[in-house]
Amino acid sequence: MDVLINVFVALHVIGIASLLGGFLTQMKAIGAGTARFNPAMLHGALTMLITGVALVGLNQADDQAVNNVKIGIKMAVLVVILALVYVKREDEQVDKAVFGAVGGLTTANIFIATLWT
Repeated sequence: MDVLINVFVALHVIGIASLLGGFLTQMKAIGAGTARFNPAMLHGALTMLITGVALVGLNQADDQAVNNVKIGIKMAVLVVILALVYVKREDEQVDKAVFGAVGGLTTANIFIATLWT
């Protein structure tokens, strides 16, 4: 079971790398006002959602303690990120505030995951 959990953790990290990488590659475009959500950001957020739910289920099945409050907050933040990226994915230009919010929420989700023990 540990190997399976570690595979899903790796996939979860790949998802967050895709989401945050998509944001970071557009930093220059944010300043120019031409930033847009790319498919990697949407796929990264979806990967995070699917693997995160799988990780909770696998950890509970393995009788490991799961902090449901932490998971609930992380999921709520991710749902907001996913909604913003999904709704604005077709726009040629995304407002700086919306684009910045996605980057900020993604970073916040990383800090929640790593610092909340």
